[in-house]
Amino acid sequence: MERKPVFPQLAEIIHGGDYNPEQWLDRPDILEEDIRLMKEAGINCATLGVFSWSVYEPEEGEYHFEWLVQIMDNLYQNGIYTILATPSGARPAWLDEKYPEAMRVDEYGVRNHHGFRHNHCMSSPVYQQKVETIIRKLTEQVKGHPGLILWHISNEFGGECYCPLCRERFQGYLSERFDGDIHKLNHAWWNTFWSHNYNRFDQIEPPYSNGERSNMGLNLEWKRFTTWNMNEYMKFEIGILRSLTPEIPVTTNFMQLYWGLDYRVMAKELDVVSWDAYPRFHNDRETFYETMEQNAFDHAVMRGMKRNTPFMLMESAPGLVNWQEYNKLKRPGVHQLFGMQALACGSDTVQYFQFRKGRGSFEQYHGAVVDHLGTNDTRIFKETAALGQNLKKLSQIAGSLVRAKAALLFDWDNMWAIADMKGLSDYTKNYVPVCHSFYREFLRMGVDMDVIASDDDLTEYDLVVAPMLYMLRPGAAGNLQAFVKRGGQLLATYLTGYVDETTLCFLGGFPGEGLSELFGVVSEEIDTLYPADRNMVRFSDGSRAQVKDYAEILRVKDAECLAVYEEDFYRETPAVTVRRHGKGAAYYVGARIEIESLRGIFGRMAEDAGITTKKLPLGVEYHKREADGQCYEFYLNNTEESQEIAGVDGENLLGSRMAGETLTLGRYEAAVFVSRQADY
Repeated sequence: MERKPVFPQLAEIIHGGDYNPEQWLDRPDILEEDIRLMKEAGINCATLGVFSWSVYEPEEGEYHFEWLVQIMDNLYQNGIYTILATPSGARPAWLDEKYPEAMRVDEYGVRNHHGFRHNHCMSSPVYQQKVETIIRKLTEQVKGHPGLILWHISNEFGGECYCPLCRERFQGYLSERFDGDIHKLNHAWWNTFWSHNYNRFDQIEPPYSNGERSNMGLNLEWKRFTTWNMNEYMKFEIGILRSLTPEIPVTTNFMQLYWGLDYRVMAKELDVVSWDAYPRFHNDRETFYETMEQNAFDHAVMRGMKRNTPFMLMESAPGLVNWQEYNKLKRPGVHQLFGMQALACGSDTVQYFQFRKGRGSFEQYHGAVVDHLGTNDTRIFKETAALGQNLKKLSQIAGSLVRAKAALLFDWDNMWAIADMKGLSDYTKNYVPVCHSFYREFLRMGVDMDVIASDDDLTEYDLVVAPMLYMLRPGAAGNLQAFVKRGGQLLATYLTGYVDETTLCFLGGFPGEGLSELFGVVSEEIDTLYPADRNMVRFSDGSRAQVKDYAEILRVKDAECLAVYEEDFYRETPAVTVRRHGKGAAYYVGARIEIESLRGIFGRMAEDAGITTKKLPLGVEYHKREADGQCYEFYLNNTEESQEIAGVDGENLLGSRMAGETLTLGRYEAAVFVSRQADY
């Protein structure tokens, strides 16, 4: 596998993050000290200009970029590169005062006031005009600067707009989506129910809070439209930059599994995927290693959007954050471990919000490399500098990739459709936690999984898990059928294949679109269990597992039964099945059962897929990156105790303790090994 560094001019891991020198222009002593502290912390890149519009353009048509150019010059002269943001993430007050139509309208149809961030209408011509002007003026000043390595488009895109312009665009979007045929839309949304048929596309309104919110098809298409509309806006900014600086790549920072946008649509327009990771460390709901496992899942989501290049950890907190429900400090050692996990999962960067804490406003207490104390002797600064030193030791990893042979299917619009369906329980659907649980079990077996869409190309994979694939996008069923036919190991669960992409139920039995033949079962009914309800399944080896939340009643056609229910009127009927197709296999888990009880099936799937598993102590995480015939293996101890891992081989890049082939990792310690021949 060829090495593909994100930034060839650096030839190392990027270490840095958001820097806001415009807040300190009256303190040249602080700006000078910042350069010294960055170098001491091993920082080689700074993100500038994220919220600088009101300093760039304090009054309409009055521009000031000299300070920015001076900062970029100073950084570059000291070996520090620049990621430069377009400033559209937050607008100056003069713009909203003069052009109120640039502000969004909320779900009640009320125009917003100036404030917060991203309070702009994506469809507003005047807003786009002002954005284009400031981007062109900015680019004139920095074009050709040797320190500029990446454009950062706006910041954390999000939100919706219900203004007349967006409503009209929504109607046009629907007309195109349904080929200009209102009868086709009425059928897809089943609008005869409740006498909700439309006569024309211009009758259709967004799902206002005081309007139509009971139509599943409308609600889902509004979500898709909002993604489309935001993506069109983002493409507008990207188009300007690519016309002026085609040699500079572009990204924008995603926010975990953000509810409001389908990031996979937007990722297609970017040169590199980046995201902001803020795990709720040390919470009282889960163990620390479970928090880390969930963060690994989120990394895998980002990696899966562009599998042929490393991703970027654009923001994280070297200490605490200030906006979670409980803003708890990262314990000593966690920051180092967190940074190593990002690399292990495929990132070529570890970056922060922010370098120096601000004195006031909303994020004045958000963690930073340099505290209000302003010195280099704080715990946070020392830990950041220590991570910086280790990143330098790992510079050879830049451009290597995670080559996962297993994948988990996750779709944003499936998540939206499940949440909006009127059935099951409003409290226990838990699509995302269920996806986490399957990913976690394979992670504990030492198996990396990409998290990809159901209609993505599966030819790279030998094992696929598809939890709760309620909605089948076009091509998804055929994708799974072809995967199993060529020898792939597939596992799906209850609630698979109930509706099409417009949320119309399939006729002829679930799962639809031919998947009942693939799995050899038909789901006749699904039972929703109260928390007090009890049922069990019994596997063919005699082991038992508890059922909670959901249980499908299955009609088996030509599948092998692996487990049956023990209670209720459907006792002794199949709960877990498999149908084999030559070397391929299609497993169906018809109930929400304890995930640990499926480890035997997971192990069998991995063995049949030719995927090597590992015996790891609970809480130890394993990942592998590869490039140019070299294999980089990461071991992360996500526990409070020392752990021993046997069978470790290769050159030890971080100097962890070894006894023969046994690695000892202390509390929150990471180790990285490189071998000269990758394991293909």
